[in-house]
Amino acid sequence: MPARAAGLVEETDEPTRLVDIRVFPFDGLLLVIDLDRITDENIVELATSAALDTVLIHRVANASLQTAGNGYQIQLPGAADAGFHVGDRAPCTPAPNLLVIAAEGSERIAANMATIRREQV
Repeated sequence: MPARAAGLVEETDEPTRLVDIRVFPFDGLLLVIDLDRITDENIVELATSAALDTVLIHRVANASLQTAGNGYQIQLPGAADAGFHVGDRAPCTPAPNLLVIAAEGSERIAANMATIRREQV
């Protein structure tokens, strides 16, 4: 599951901890960021790079991560503005404390975002 791979969910013997997240929507790209584990400076670097590659950023919003069946569901405010629709099967690229969701044609940008995040850690 991408949320687990990105470290957005901590599953231990204790109750599962779901992190505080914020969604940064760009045209064809969503950055789902762990607010507790990515510094403001690193968030600025990621957002600036994504904005330069996509040209347009939409309204950024806090979001929720919820248990759904045997997995997790992330609420994605701004997804419609970024060009995503209910039922879309967009690829998810996990990086440490970051989940990048890319529309068709934005896969390279998603890979770049994951690389930047891995270099930040």
